[in-house]
Amino acid sequence: MDDAATTGTIDSVDVLVDALDSWTARLFPDPPRGELMVAALRAEFGGDGRLLSGPAVASVEALARRFCRHLDLFFEPGGGLTPDVDPPGWPTVDPAEVRAAGGFVSQVRREPTGHGTLVLDQLAGVAAAAPFLRAAFAVLDGASGLVLDLRDNGGGDPATVGMVLDWLLGPEHVHFADVEYRDRVRQWWTPGSGVTTVPADVPVTVLVGRGTFSSAEGLAYFLQSTGRATVVGSVTRGAADHITPVVVLPSVRAHLAEAVYRDPRTGTNWEGTGVVPDVRCDDAEAPAVAHRVLRAARTPTG
Repeated sequence: MDDAATTGTIDSVDVLVDALDSWTARLFPDPPRGELMVAALRAEFGGDGRLLSGPAVASVEALARRFCRHLDLFFEPGGGLTPDVDPPGWPTVDPAEVRAAGGFVSQVRREPTGHGTLVLDQLAGVAAAAPFLRAAFAVLDGASGLVLDLRDNGGGDPATVGMVLDWLLGPEHVHFADVEYRDRVRQWWTPGSGVTTVPADVPVTVLVGRGTFSSAEGLAYFLQSTGRATVVGSVTRGAADHITPVVVLPSVRAHLAEAVYRDPRTGTNWEGTGVVPDVRCDDAEAPAVAHRVLRAARTPTG
């Protein structure tokens, strides 16, 4: 049971809004959007003295997500957390977990048609994921067309995005992301390794859907903006902010935006809108549609 009255929680809804206001003023990378979010929270919950509960926290989260799709709030009924003074950063991911999951390369296969398919379910830390990705790239070397399936990919390491782009875009260093913090901009470039690079005349499709999130959306977005791939499936969830974990109250942990991705070619991103496929279809139909797109791309015209 998560009813505040039975757990000893003393934090209230308006106190949670105050905490989010304070952290937004410190961290939020797009101040005008952050101000709109806080104004909406205060209009809806200002003066709301209800003790926090799971449903109350969920209602605050739902409203905040209209302005930041990546914001998460987690209610801790015991209320025994120690609020952070500064963002602690993400804990180190155990490389053994990535290896146990095969770098989250869930499928790699060659089709009878000559096409190749890579199903990638997470963009795990590049140091641990790289051997599995290189092995997958080698299996797909020489394919006449490629399907990159990101329908269940929840995102992850931008450096791993860079490694996948390096495979698809060629041996030159490519500037693929600007991650804008309040006080600085971090540029992301492909490593330019040229290892097992896909030839430019090999068509590529990227499958996306409601399970495609965060950095996985960024991977699809950049491949689309450069014209390197045809995006197939349904509109993604639209989370372009980079988040950091913060304990905001003794009873609430949060993932709060501290930076926002922008495509350096267009200056745009997919926050709130999602990545809109070039060819829209149901998620389940996406593989078949993608292979039709690949066949059409290899069929001579005229």
